[in-house]
Formats: sequence, structure tokens, C-alpha cells
Amino acid sequence: MMLIRMIAQYVALIVILLSLGCQKDSESVVSIALHPTNANILYVATNDAVYKSRDAGASWERFPSFSARRVTTLAIDPQLPATVYAGTMGDAVYKSPDGGQHWLPHNVGLKEHVSFVNQFVFHPALSEKIYAATTVGVYYTKDAGREWVERMNGMKEVHIVTSIGIDPKNPAILYGGTTGGIYRSDDGAMNWKKINNGLIPESELMAAMALGVNAIEIDRVNSDIVYAGTTKGLFRTGNKGEQWERIGLSLPDPFVSSLVIHPTEPSRLYVGGPGGVWKSLDSGKSWQTVNHGLDTLNVRALAMAPGNPQTLYTGTNGSGLYRSTDAGATWAPVPLKMAQPPTPN
Repeated sequence: MMLIRMIAQYVALIVILLSLGCQKDSESVVSIALHPTNANILYVATNDAVYKSRDAGASWERFPSFSARRVTTLAIDPQLPATVYAGTMGDAVYKSPDGGQHWLPHNVGLKEHVSFVNQFVFHPALSEKIYAATTVGVYYTKDAGREWVERMNGMKEVHIVTSIGIDPKNPAILYGGTTGGIYRSDDGAMNWKKINNGLIPESELMAAMALGVNAIEIDRVNSDIVYAGTTKGLFRTGNKGEQWERIGLSLPDPFVSSLVIHPTEPSRLYVGGPGGVWKSLDSGKSWQTVNHGLDTLNVRALAMAPGNPQTLYTGTNGSGLYRSTDAGATWAPVPLKMAQPPTPN
């Protein structure tokens, strides 16, 4: 019963977050996926649809509904970027092999109650190996979603997995963010151990929604350094999670919804939340607000362009998608306008 209540509370929280400030469904951008090599191609999920742009956001294609429920997360296969995965609020996993033109459910092996998918993470060298964070734990596929298996051994107290991080240098090491803190696996998610020292007191662990870990990012230069954006603040570890410290105490709101790190200058990081976007140049010691141009500060998603870290996208709950081409100093809206059909001759 406790697990059912926790799932219900978590789903209710996400519904609230996805809906805050929305006057039109398309004004709430909940996930952003950027093509790994072509800066013109990007996908976004809103409360009502999935959109794709082939011209850097100048125009968009809206895909017909392929799920009875909302899409909550999108991910592009980094090695086969025509392949796109969508996690939903009620229909689990869908996959498109052709850039979004067709979508098919890929749920073999998922239990019937695995319906809410929070995130996909790809193995850095073998992209057919994928980990999914769901409301009932971590699931893994070795064949690009054709079949999923549960990977929850050791996650005894908490089953709602909200985020996953994979070590880019040693992909056998993974981090699982849950509604009760963080777990680490050193063997490809076969086994997990709790690593909450400095993150959440043991006495609070069993409380429903004790600490939702919304985002995990790993330093690509020194992968011992990991950041966790949570419902109760931003945390950092320098030893793979053996000890965490709270950072970002100057941020106006402790709720962190999203987090990105510069790939080659990891002292540069960005967080998003109800107070907008904040930037640090010193590994989180100090922060500056970077909200110029944003009409809505309730930030749901952040993404950094793979080929150009000066370019960022943010999705808001209320005024849609924005892009910055100057490392967050200024933002410009990117309306989800449909491409005009060709004029008949």
C-alpha cells in the first residue's frame, strides 16, 4: 500500500509540474532531444504532442498522437539518430525507427504496471543497450527495446526511479535517482547499493517523496564527480557518491528540475527550476541568474547542443521553448509553428 501511495503522489506531482502556468498545451515543453550531429534537427514533447524541427526551430512537424497518454521524455539514439524513443505517462515505451514518422510500442518484458517512464540513458559505446527509469524501478534492454528486463536488485526501500546517470568512462557504473535518494551500481545495474551519505538522513528515507532526484549529471573529465538535482536542492560528490555535499545554497528555490554540464569545461553548469535558469562557472560554488528573455521562469527542461555548448534550449511550463546562442546570457523564443504545405503549381 505504501508503494501505491508513493506512486500516486509522484504521478500527481508530475501532473502538477507539467501543467503549471499552461494556457495552451503546446506552451508546456517537458522534454527536449537534440540530434547528436545535425544542429538543425530537434524534437520536443509538450503536454499534447511530439514535435520535430529540421530547420533549427524555424518550422515544426507535429506527429499524430501515437499514445493515449502524455509523452514525458524523449531520447535520440546517439549512434543511429533516426531512431527516437518516447516514454509516456500511461503507455510506457514507444520507438520510431524513421525520425518520428512511425511509432510502435516497445514494451515486451515490462510489467503491466510499468506505465510511467521518466528517462532513457544509452550505453556510451553500444547504443542498443538502454536503461529506463520508471515508476517501478530500473529496466534494461540489450536489443534496442525489443525486450526489457528488470534491474532492481538492492533497491529495497524505494522503487520509483526518477533519473539515471551512466559513467561515460566506465559504463558499468550507473547512478539511480529515486524518490528516496540515490543508488549506485558497479556492475551494469545487476546490483545496487544505497549512497545517501550527506544526501538524506536515514530517518527520513521511508517518508513518501522524501527526496526526489530529478536529474543526475556526471563530470566527463573526472567521472568521480557527480551532481544531483533534487526536490530539496543541488548536491555534489567527488567520490562516486560515497559522500555528498549540498551546494547552490544561494539558489532562490531548492527544487531543481533539470541540470546540464559543459562537456569539456565541467566547471560550467546550468540548473533549471521554478526560479528559471542559473549558471555557475566554478563547479557550483557561486551562481548567476541567466533569465534574460524568458517570459516564464518555471523551467522544466534544459538541453545543451552536442556540437556547440554555447547553444542551449530550455522548455518552460507556460511559454514554450527558448534558445540561447550565447551560453545563456540571452534567450529567444522558438515558437512551435507548423511548416506550411507546399503551394500547388
